[in-house]
Amino acid sequence: MIDDFAKEYLHDDLRWVRESLLYKVEGLSEYDVRRPLTRTGTNLLGLVKHLTLSEARYFGEIFGRPFPERLPQFDDPGYANHDHLWVTAKESHADIIEGYKRAWRHADATIEALPIDAPGFVPWWPRPKVKLFNVMVHVLTETNRHAGHADILREQLDGAVGARPTATADDTDWDAHRSRVEKAAREATT
Repeated sequence: MIDDFAKEYLHDDLRWVRESLLYKVEGLSEYDVRRPLTRTGTNLLGLVKHLTLSEARYFGEIFGRPFPERLPQFDDPGYANHDHLWVTAKESHADIIEGYKRAWRHADATIEALPIDAPGFVPWWPRPKVKLFNVMVHVLTETNRHAGHADILREQLDGAVGARPTATADDTDWDAHRSRVEKAAREATT
């Protein structure tokens, strides 16, 4: 049986990972939060923008509680998912963060208003009839996945690691650790 304990547990985890993701964009220049850091253009602010769309859609229209702002639709002319994984020069950093927080508030209202077994419908899923539980797990998984991407991107930018973007202040000798990892990788190939 899925109960209110499970619902609150998942919701708490979602709240935590949202905050962790936002910490990854704090203290960086406009260029650094927007610049492509992978071959596919992955960037920190683009991940936030993407997750805004995910939360707004999954905790909105899926449960008959549409997000009050217009969302791009899969059937819009010229729609491409990767268009929502980066931020144009005209979109401000502050607007992207505030948009994510508005999506949180809408998602939180849906989660709080509905029972964990509330029915929803995700037309693009192979099994489109879902419960709030399924969507909470999906969005939490998606957010954790992209928070992991953000962890790696932030470390590439300034070496900050962990749930908050502070430079490593622990006693770990990362250069020595990395050297051990590199040595093991080389030894494994001989």
